Amino acid sequence: MKRPKSACSMRSTCPYCGVGCGVLLGVDDQGAMEVRGDPDHPANFGRLCSKGSALGETVSLDDRLLVPRVHGHDSDWDNALDLVATTFQDTIAKHGPDAVAFYVSGQLLTEDYYVANKLMKGFIGSANIDTNSRLCMASTVAGHKRAFGTDTVPGTYEDLDEADVIVLTGSNLAWCHPVLYQRILATRKARPDQKLVVIDPRRTASCDLADLHLPLALGSDVALFNGLLAEIEKRGLIDHDFAKHVSGLDTSLASASAGDLSITGLSEEVLTAFFDLWCGSEKVVTIFSQGVNQSSSGTDKVNAITNCHLATGRIGKPGMGPFSVTGQPNAMGGREVGGLANMLACHLDLENADHRNAVKDFWSAPAMPEAAGLKAVDMFKAVGKGKIKALWIIHTNPAVSMPDADKVRDAIAGCDFVVVSDITDATDTARLAHVLLPATGWGEKDGTVTNSDRMMSRQRAVLPAPGLARPDWEQLAEVGRRMGFKAAFEYENPAEIFREYAALSGIAGGFGRDFDISGLSDLSNTEYADLAPTRWPVSNGKQGGRFFADGAFFTPDGKGRMLPVTWKPPVAKTEKRYPFRLNTGRIRDQWHTMTRTARSPRLSAHLAEPFVEIHPEDASAQGIGPTALVALKTPNGTAIVRAMITDRTPKGEVFVPMHWTGENAPSARIDALVPSVTDPISGQPESKGAVVSVTPFAAKWYGFAISQMPIKPKYDYWALAKTYAGYRVELAGMTAPDDWVEEARALFGLPDADVQTMLDPAKGTARVAFHVNGALVAALFISRTPVAVMRDYLAALPGQEVPGVLAGKSPANQPDPGPVLCSCFNVGINTILAAIETRGLMSVEAIGAALDAGTNCGSCRPEISALIAKAQTKEAAE
Repeated sequence: MKRPKSACSMRSTCPYCGVGCGVLLGVDDQGAMEVRGDPDHPANFGRLCSKGSALGETVSLDDRLLVPRVHGHDSDWDNALDLVATTFQDTIAKHGPDAVAFYVSGQLLTEDYYVANKLMKGFIGSANIDTNSRLCMASTVAGHKRAFGTDTVPGTYEDLDEADVIVLTGSNLAWCHPVLYQRILATRKARPDQKLVVIDPRRTASCDLADLHLPLALGSDVALFNGLLAEIEKRGLIDHDFAKHVSGLDTSLASASAGDLSITGLSEEVLTAFFDLWCGSEKVVTIFSQGVNQSSSGTDKVNAITNCHLATGRIGKPGMGPFSVTGQPNAMGGREVGGLANMLACHLDLENADHRNAVKDFWSAPAMPEAAGLKAVDMFKAVGKGKIKALWIIHTNPAVSMPDADKVRDAIAGCDFVVVSDITDATDTARLAHVLLPATGWGEKDGTVTNSDRMMSRQRAVLPAPGLARPDWEQLAEVGRRMGFKAAFEYENPAEIFREYAALSGIAGGFGRDFDISGLSDLSNTEYADLAPTRWPVSNGKQGGRFFADGAFFTPDGKGRMLPVTWKPPVAKTEKRYPFRLNTGRIRDQWHTMTRTARSPRLSAHLAEPFVEIHPEDASAQGIGPTALVALKTPNGTAIVRAMITDRTPKGEVFVPMHWTGENAPSARIDALVPSVTDPISGQPESKGAVVSVTPFAAKWYGFAISQMPIKPKYDYWALAKTYAGYRVELAGMTAPDDWVEEARALFGLPDADVQTMLDPAKGTARVAFHVNGALVAALFISRTPVAVMRDYLAALPGQEVPGVLAGKSPANQPDPGPVLCSCFNVGINTILAAIETRGLMSVEAIGAALDAGTNCGSCRPEISALIAKAQTKEAAE
């Protein structure tokens, strides 16, 4: 299907992290999407990260789900939606409303989220709707509510420009929110006196340009910020005027003073430097993210941070305050509409009878739950026990992303009735569905999202809905109508849903809540279509801005709350069988379970296979060498990944990305290793605290393959990545076939292609290439040790006439660019090294001027800087 042509002028919003970058969209003469940063959007002013820049590569119709599918067969909307509606109705009639559940996503637009929440809580009558935001931001929600009375982000992105000290804690901002990181670096260039502090067990890319790095012991954040609070009191920095608006000061100070800073593992020198910076500058912003939230004490960590800002009154004023950065494009919108199992829409409280009745009356709802529903981890446990018998999963992949993922996968597989709405059937979760509903994706959807600083922006459609795909709100509303709730779900467009939602927020405002956008409740369809980025609240009482500088909070007594918190270690304990601590997280160019980013060859080139970062001393002690495969084992599961030996990860800890799935690296489903331990307040899993053993994976053979077409190997280890010429695959196994030529024909599905071979059975090596009409279509390289070939050179060859492919390396007159370092401009490491060594380019700016590398999103600049530093060290030694 060829896309219609349009100018690159449609304003929309990026669908990745919670920065909420504005983009300009269009379609070129070939039907390909063009994407540029929107210079007028206040979140990014034209900047885009590598993922945002590559969005045009992710909207192909390959693997798109284009028609409803029932029990594995193509169907139509009437039959599919009738089956969904009647099955949910029958299940409720037989087993009650709590026998059904929705599991939704921060990928949903606010209008989608609103309809899902309304249907489940107001008309089905259960609170069993939760979201994958539970996995990344629930502890922030709980911490905000404890401290402020509502889930309120006090500040704005402008505070990053005005702060004198910025503290990043539990956030690799350079890779996970690159546009914000580049905003900070731009400010530091204009204001060199602005200081940047990074608190992280790992020495991440965010540390490379920081003034101070605190490599604290994993999980010791509460001890550190309690130490800071005690130091604040010691230095006489308590703001006693502001403290009149805060409760819990004395008990929190007593708890902090009783703390033990040695738990952090930090030297006195480093601690003093941190305390001096934080205490010596009034304008301090503390940015935090998953490293704080994903913990069995994540809520306490959030409140240890807010305690320091409340005690000093450094909140809600320009350049100061605690600042949570969210991981999804509409995690904030989901929180606002009540997408979590323990919340109502518009920051109203589910267990408050007045709030509940007000929402019930507004919706004319027949039934409202009086207690919180099941949070994500408990929801899937209930699915596994057969208590939840009908489950609707929308735009998320819990069979991969939930902790104890193997058990979650098995629970979904065993559920009586599973509906999945998504853009593709090629996910671990979608393959378990009884009913698959084709949804519109980014670029085809129309609605709103809210970013990390409360900015509501429009996502707009520049592409037509492919096949029979429908928006999520439309699917949900139609099921609501078919379940007998016609009047409540008779929506014609997202603007109508937004107006209803805005009107409901006015009721929340009447209760004195923070979230009130009632000033937008009378937008016409045209005004909604043209809505510019707008920060909430939007009401008669307040327009945008910051919260809490005036000492007015949303608690029952109107005061902010400080809470006495104490350090608690991760629940899992290291021991002889599991001597390492497992830290999980994200990498620069991938996102979540790669349903979108894996479609982009550019994004797949930077780190093409799953890996474990391990300290050199630990690797040596475990007998693990460079490029070796490693077996990871926890009490919950096992994985096989590639070793990345680096001192960026501290001794005793290992780091593994969480992106790979059964679709592209089945042995690397890392959340299968993570236990389902949660924070008792927020219900957020402890994704960074598992214990693990790390041993060499003694494969009998190793392989590397290239192919024009995707393949699905069945070996002990394989990892597939998309390239511009097709695919590249890493392979390894415990059992070698008798005939590698026949094995290769079966692997690639090429029974009749012309074959070219180099075989040495005595050495255990085999090289097999297949050609059709003279053009290379696939090749396989086998060795008893990790295969030594020029991977990036080979990955570009399928489709070309390459008689010398089996050499495994580029001709002498064709330089090998090496692994991609700059994804935005596809610049390889070897190209950058050559510019450093032969042209004497000894600054990131000089490299950028010559090669463009690092001049777009900037997230590769720390890596370029490291290459230059290494070259300078080598030069000095010589």
